[in-house]
Amino acid sequence: MSDHLKTALSLAASGVPVLPLRRGKVPFGNCTTCTGNACGGRPNMRTPGPCHCAGVCHAWAAATTDPAVIASPSWAAAWQRAVCVGYHPGGAGLTVVDLDDADAIAWARTTLPTTRSVATTRGEHWIYRGAMASRNAVRPGVDIKSTMAYARYLGPGTGTLADLPDAVRALAVKQPPAARPAAHAAVAVPAGVGGECPHRTPAYLARGIAMAEQRITGASSAVHATVYRTFLAVLSRHGRCGCLTDAHITRLFTAAQSKGETARHCADAWTNARTTLGL
Repeated sequence: MSDHLKTALSLAASGVPVLPLRRGKVPFGNCTTCTGNACGGRPNMRTPGPCHCAGVCHAWAAATTDPAVIASPSWAAAWQRAVCVGYHPGGAGLTVVDLDDADAIAWARTTLPTTRSVATTRGEHWIYRGAMASRNAVRPGVDIKSTMAYARYLGPGTGTLADLPDAVRALAVKQPPAARPAAHAAVAVPAGVGGECPHRTPAYLARGIAMAEQRITGASSAVHATVYRTFLAVLSRHGRCGCLTDAHITRLFTAAQSKGETARHCADAWTNARTTLGL
């Protein structure tokens, strides 16, 4: 039994849903049957219908505490290739504040209540008791990983778990965009942006997000460029009407990460697409 598998089983026994992470510290991609969520996804991915795939191919939604699944033959190949153990913080009732550099750590020490911390390659994970919506790039060098997200397990850490403070919850609240100066009013955006919302039924937006996921997961090369162009297309059609939710954005980020993109690259591509469109 590999060390990663032993760690995963130990975490699962304590109620922490786990999954193997491959090179690049990202989840394993969809199997052939599940490509582009053609299987209908898993219930906790908030997509219709159950998925009966026994593999570990649905990113954070594949995380489980079931030792029979974790040690099953269908997961064996993934554990052999895994570079580390991942876990679903929200599934364990936790929130991870990912501090990516020294400046972010300094900000946290003067702003957030002390809690359990774990050293990372470049910074620290601060872990709180309580789950919330995940959101990347809430401020420079800071990501929030909880529901519908995964984090690397880097050891038990030090310190005592504190309850999730309002200061962290507030970071994930989207602020209304500032009014743009008149000098920028002439920013050109593709046709279809603004005006009356074109979404006659929820199925219209759902179909658009599903097509975007398929475009990303179907990319065989130039993945980063494909992700950016897809984000740009989604925002050009749905970016101003207010119909996009955090759940939609997380689905796109998850698809990109299944192709090897990092959370940081996803956040940067999304921000760049918004900037291009003047959003």
